[in-house]
Amino acid sequence: MSTSPHLSPAPAGQVDPKRPLPWWRFGMVWLVVSGPALVVAAGFVTMAIAYRHADAVVVEAPAPGTAPLAGATAPALQARNHAATPPQPGAVR
Repeated sequence: MSTSPHLSPAPAGQVDPKRPLPWWRFGMVWLVVSGPALVVAAGFVTMAIAYRHADAVVVEAPAPGTAPLAGATAPALQARNHAATPPQPGAVR
């Protein structure tokens, strides 16, 4: 017993070819709706993972008896300052 995909389900012998199927009977609708629905669900899962497994806050102050952070960040600060300075006249590139 095969029915056309564009006809409504009806008991045998009472098929109405003019009555279209409801929207949820078309597979394309579920394909279009499932994409955004999966993205929203994945967003909530990601939010739950981020909330439950949050990293510890890094304290900027060095622990007693350790070297200050200024020495560790000095090369980065020099590179940043060097990149921000305009080229000097007569400098070799």
